[in-house]
Amino acid sequence: MSKKIKKFSPLTEASFYVLLALYKPNHGYGIIKEVAEMTKERVKLAPGTLYGVITTFLKNELIELDTVEGSKKKKTYRITAFGRELLQYEFERIKELARNAKGVLK
Repeated sequence: MSKKIKKFSPLTEASFYVLLALYKPNHGYGIIKEVAEMTKERVKLAPGTLYGVITTFLKNELIELDTVEGSKKKKTYRITAFGRELLQYEFERIKELARNAKGVLK
């Protein structure tokens, strides 16, 4: 695991889903809706949580600004190569957790 990945791992569930929702360009409200749909409403991102994650991820180059549109300057974001690397690492980590739990809980 690289030092950069170690800095962010393990991701919170909200952060994991934000990266997942940005695998294709998306805006804030779209991220909130997509995460709710993916989790069947189990995870509901509050705007404050979402924009805190977005600010941190932008600063650390996990995501980047894709476009700014309209008079309200709606911003669309997308995951970067580093963000995809971190998301893949977290996916593998979560699979290991599930395998270990399955072995114990059989």
